[in-house]
Amino acid sequence: MNRHIPFNRLHNFRDLGGYTTEDGRTVRWGRVFRSDALSRLKATTEADAEDWDRFLGLGIRTVIDLRYPWEIEAKGKVPEHPSLTYHNQSVEHRPYDQPSLDPSVAPGPYLAARYLEVAEDGVKEIRETLELIATADEGPVVFHCASGKDRTGLVAALVLSLLGIPEKTIVEDFALTERATDRLLSDWHATNPDRTLTWPAYGRAPAEVMTEFLSTLKTRHGSIQAYVTDTLGLDNTFTESLRAALLDPPLTFRRATENDLPTLVRLRDDAARWQLAHGIDQWKPGQLGEPHFRTRLAEGEVWLALQGEQIAGAWELWWDDPAAWGPQPPTAAYIHRLMTDRRVAPPGTGRLMLTEAERRIAASGRPLSRLDCLSSNPRLREYYQAAGYTVVGEQSTKDGGLGSPYAVTLLEKRLA
Repeated sequence: MNRHIPFNRLHNFRDLGGYTTEDGRTVRWGRVFRSDALSRLKATTEADAEDWDRFLGLGIRTVIDLRYPWEIEAKGKVPEHPSLTYHNQSVEHRPYDQPSLDPSVAPGPYLAARYLEVAEDGVKEIRETLELIATADEGPVVFHCASGKDRTGLVAALVLSLLGIPEKTIVEDFALTERATDRLLSDWHATNPDRTLTWPAYGRAPAEVMTEFLSTLKTRHGSIQAYVTDTLGLDNTFTESLRAALLDPPLTFRRATENDLPTLVRLRDDAARWQLAHGIDQWKPGQLGEPHFRTRLAEGEVWLALQGEQIAGAWELWWDDPAAWGPQPPTAAYIHRLMTDRRVAPPGTGRLMLTEAERRIAASGRPLSRLDCLSSNPRLREYYQAAGYTVVGEQSTKDGGLGSPYAVTLLEKRLA
């Protein structure tokens, strides 16, 4: 899915889905959105009608307007519709006029200080906003302010932080407003023809703003969770409910059985087609059928990764691999055919499957995890090296039972 959802009149409408947490879970697509002022959704032109239809098509049930009441009175609010429940949560209590700021005002320290004021002044409104967002499992939620940058950016940062998204990603999400800056500026000039915009940072979202805000908030309170718990009054139970509403279920793992043979063949063939489509000459569709996987079930282990009820990936675990490694003492296990279903698997599934395979190897009492990849596939070698594997050799004539020998790189990882 596309994070930026295009509208004719909205400039900064984004889906917060798809981000990956520190523990490998993924924010669900289509559950929580951030935006600039939804009062721009009108029904006076054909383009407006397109916007309104697109908005309703997202299935949004809850609209949280973070603006001042006087802004809403002057600019309007989202059009009424039977499917929408509207809430005004004016999180900012000290207004300031960004367009009129002196050009010498540095946006990083200045805006970070304003965000900290909001975090301290708007406790009631921020708490209620987070509670409303936590109902997203009952229907999608959107929150917005005027430009979708400052008040919206603060709330998005708190939500993503509570979900366990890395700070680097939170800052990057904030800075995505830069893609909308030109349109925000054009809109301001069109609606303020008699004013002069003096602050060159208006409509900008420099990364240092969010970096400084989060750093100072953590210094004052110890952590974002501590701010939410001690200042907002929302404890870890709330955080878990937020995660349950907005995160895909965690991956689970089980041993494959005879009943899974058709699925394993499909996964392998789909992975082969993907490789060929991306110029990787490694696997071919139809090379391995049910007899191969039946043998692996009998002689080793085959594991499945599940995303809820759906199979997201699989891998084979061998207890010896003489074709690549020759005769070896029983100190290692060998991972083969790590494959994912790209329609189901969230980002990071491959790494999580590797970790689970390593856990299983360590539980067996063997201290080494080993695998190999085609010597002509440096991208895959780098992937395994990033996961902690070290190149320990080359096998130039591996016979994998497919009719012709091929060269592989041997990689090894010592397990804790």
